[in-house]
Amino acid sequence: MNRPLATIFLIAAIAGPAVARPLKPDQEAKIQPAGPPVSCISLHNIRETRVRDDSTIDFYMNGGKVYRNKLPNSCPSLGFEERFGYETSIDQLCNVDIIHVLHDSPPMRGASCGLGQFQPITGAPK
Repeated sequence: MNRPLATIFLIAAIAGPAVARPLKPDQEAKIQPAGPPVSCISLHNIRETRVRDDSTIDFYMNGGKVYRNKLPNSCPSLGFEERFGYETSIDQLCNVDIIHVLHDSPPMRGASCGLGQFQPITGAPK
């Protein structure tokens, strides 16, 4: 059975200089797990993302919840570009999905990297 692939792209940090936004040590120390990790999050509830480094993305959700995704492996240039895209045929982003680093100049797709579990966290800066 063939069904059309609904392609959804997420682009973080569309403009401005591309530099990762790591947290200061005192900010990082405030982050605590807020329940068990989950495999998927709803695309419709993602308000914004913040790339912290080559292996960490914080997903800020509608309603104030924050999920941290620690990629199982470092994703080259993710922290520098702070932009990524993905394709999915469902309305969720899951730990089995692959993200693609998006380069600004020249515009092109970079490294492809797998996601990890989505860990709900507290203490993330607003």
